[in-house]
Amino acid sequence: MENKEYELATFAGGCFWCMVKPFDEQPGIIKVLSGYTGGHKENPTYEEVCSETTGHYETVQITFDPNVFPYAKLLEFYWQQIDPTDPGGQFYDRGQSYQTAIFYHTEEQKALAEKSKQQLQETGPFNKPIATKILPAKRFYEAEEYHQHFYKKNPTRYNAYSQGSGRVAFIKNHWGEKNE
Repeated sequence: MENKEYELATFAGGCFWCMVKPFDEQPGIIKVLSGYTGGHKENPTYEEVCSETTGHYETVQITFDPNVFPYAKLLEFYWQQIDPTDPGGQFYDRGQSYQTAIFYHTEEQKALAEKSKQQLQETGPFNKPIATKILPAKRFYEAEEYHQHFYKKNPTRYNAYSQGSGRVAFIKNHWGEKNE
């Protein structure tokens, strides 16, 4: 199943549990991994990342087929999973490790991310500045196994978390039912 056409996209959107399911359900998405990137600590653990001492973000790394789900479409979908105006984290998860960021793997991805961010600022449903950073991709460290596809392993806890954090209501309020 090796395909040289596959590409990587890496997004930070707060708690990675809530970032896997939306992408996992899209056509052309080959794999979604929870993990950590952007920091200085090699092989960080979840506890270390949450301690805010590693510089890492909780992220998802997506392997995708750009012929089915192009990167520009991934970006559009990404914006609809987060509050891009919150510089302090996402919903009730606070701190640098929960901030939003797009980690680009190529100059083309960087250009598309910057264009997408500008369009969202100019035409999106927000009246505050877009706080999401656009950063070069660094080494990605896969999170512990119990974090992978958490929504499948612990659906009750996942649903309570995504609802209770305010994420589901925010998405519904800003983007409508289609992204629920």
